[in-house]
Amino acid sequence: MTATSAAAAAYIVAALLFILSLAGLSRHETAKAGNTFGIAGMTIALAATIGLATRSLSAAGITLLAVAMIVGAVIGIWRARRVEMTGMPELIAMLHSFVGLAAVLVGWNGYLSVEARGGAQTEIAHSLLGIHSAEVVIGVFIGAVTFTGSIVAFLKLSGRIRSNPLMLPAHNVLNMAALVVFVVLTVLFVAQPNLLLLAGVTALALALGWHLVASIGGGDMPVVVSMLNSYSGWAAAASGFLLGNDLLIITGALVGSSGAYLSYIMCRAMNRSFLSVIAGGFGNEGGTAVDRDYGDHTEITAEDTAELLRDASSVVITPGYGMAVAQAQSAVAELTRKLTDRGVAVRFGIHPVAGRLPGHMNVLLAEAKVPYDIVLEMDEVNDDFDDTSVVLVIGANDTVNPAATEDPGSPIAGMPVLRVWEAENVIVFKRSMNTGYAGVQNPLFFRDNSRMLFGDARERVEDILRAL
Repeated sequence: MTATSAAAAAYIVAALLFILSLAGLSRHETAKAGNTFGIAGMTIALAATIGLATRSLSAAGITLLAVAMIVGAVIGIWRARRVEMTGMPELIAMLHSFVGLAAVLVGWNGYLSVEARGGAQTEIAHSLLGIHSAEVVIGVFIGAVTFTGSIVAFLKLSGRIRSNPLMLPAHNVLNMAALVVFVVLTVLFVAQPNLLLLAGVTALALALGWHLVASIGGGDMPVVVSMLNSYSGWAAAASGFLLGNDLLIITGALVGSSGAYLSYIMCRAMNRSFLSVIAGGFGNEGGTAVDRDYGDHTEITAEDTAELLRDASSVVITPGYGMAVAQAQSAVAELTRKLTDRGVAVRFGIHPVAGRLPGHMNVLLAEAKVPYDIVLEMDEVNDDFDDTSVVLVIGANDTVNPAATEDPGSPIAGMPVLRVWEAENVIVFKRSMNTGYAGVQNPLFFRDNSRMLFGDARERVEDILRAL
């Protein structure tokens, strides 16, 4: 078997393992196996690619490749060991930017090694030169949009810039105009490849990626993360066509299509138009935040909360990003066990966009060893709140906001939310009365059956455990 045939066979095995990985990650019970399949597939893919590449590299090239791998591995292990679960959303956004930048560099390298050297005089046949040029410009465009879009997402998710949407005058027209200009530049580049046109496409895509994500508000950022995941996949697939690498094409298509489908599912869960999100705030003009006087809130102590829980027959816990910030998942899991031992029926209600990353809360609860069978999706628990004794809202805000269903003028109007206010008692764990990530005040905090338990969520849950 030749080295090329061996690499092709390894790529097929790796692709099958990636498909098994995606299938495993679709369920709590098989997620660990899914991760294992993914690791195995990537290990085989790297080994096959490096083995094939080293056959045509000089000693200096092999040395540079080894140095790059070692540096990358050290940085990756260091970040993986240090990152907190609260930092996962922005870390993933930053990793997407690396994929986008890699696609841009591959595209430019493709131009410099083929079109800039005369095209037909190189290994690319004259009849295929146009196809190669199209692959270059499309790959660069998708990669550059992913690169700057992911950087803006990272800055928003990490709190380095405000999460409010940027609304430039005629911002939708600007996006459409950028796409039209891209099509024109692509046609011109395919007809007559040159450095100036490729630089123009790169600059246009960088600006468009920045504007697309900057125009999306904080409430839609979980969708943005999955959307950028999709973009990075298509960027990788475009690089695969340029490099003639079948595995990169397959992997990119898997990531791109699964990310797009996840974005679509999340948009449906938020009652948002898929087009409005991928177009960067298209149609966001409908609602604006308005300051209103909802009255006074009522506070409660941890001891009184423990008394309510002691007398409760059923409890639903709805976690949010605040639980992740406080690292309260272990204390919440212990509270769940104590209440269950007392005969209280405890369940969790998870909104599809709870936290700032799809599945964020599920991962935290699984890490704390909360049983999978009591972790329910929004649709599975929403009709049961009117029969619930106590709801504990731990660090959630926008996902339990009744304004989404009661205020047509709210920026989150129409977004399906957990109807926690229908329960007999609602205890809201918050550090302060500040608004949530979407910047919208929550009238739930001022309702007659709601009580505010202020402070660090982990400390307050531990206080409740001691009181119990």
